[in-house]
Amino acid sequence: MKIRCFPEPDTLTIALAERDSSSLQAINDNMIVDFDAQGRPVGVTLEHDSEISDSSAIETLLPSLT
Repeated sequence: MKIRCFPEPDTLTIALAERDSSSLQAINDNMIVDFDAQGRPVGVTLEHDSEISDSSAIETLLPSLT
């Protein structure tokens, strides 16, 4: 998974998988979900991120490996 912030044009992208996107669906004016040929989500784009997010920090919570 890759998370990228782009100050211009104020966009946050989350790549969920390394598969090619074959279609997308606009959930609302600020969120787009990309899907592969089998209909599985491969990415999410949040436009106008600074208007949506409460914080500029990104926290990751990963399961313990022990």
